[in-house]
Amino acid sequence: QVQLVESGGGLVQAGGSLRLSCAASGRTISNNAMGWFRQAPGKQREFVASISWGGGSTNYADSVKGRFTISRDNTKNTVYLQINGLKPEDTAVYYCAADPSFRAYPPRKYTYWGQGTQVTVSS
Repeated sequence: QVQLVESGGGLVQAGGSLRLSCAASGRTISNNAMGWFRQAPGKQREFVASISWGGGSTNYADSVKGRFTISRDNTKNTVYLQINGLKPEDTAVYYCAADPSFRAYPPRKYTYWGQGTQVTVSS
């Protein structure tokens, strides 16, 4: 079992930046693809970004390309999402997720999810 805990959310003005963290516990995630998703009020959860087990491959939703950067530090069992140029439409709860498949990329299925961290962007 993997437990994921997101942090780093908050209230920021448009144009600002945040760095979200996703700390994993229970076992190492160094062999697992990881992803970030978000869910805005009244909308379905949507994919934001993913990263391969070693960090060498990444993928982004078109809506965040050039502004969001996913990274990971396997020595800390943590995945990050750097968000720059925040827009009001980025307001959402951000979730990280883990694919338990061993060294698979693209991710096959996200099985483990965190509880989310709220990001609110004011205009």
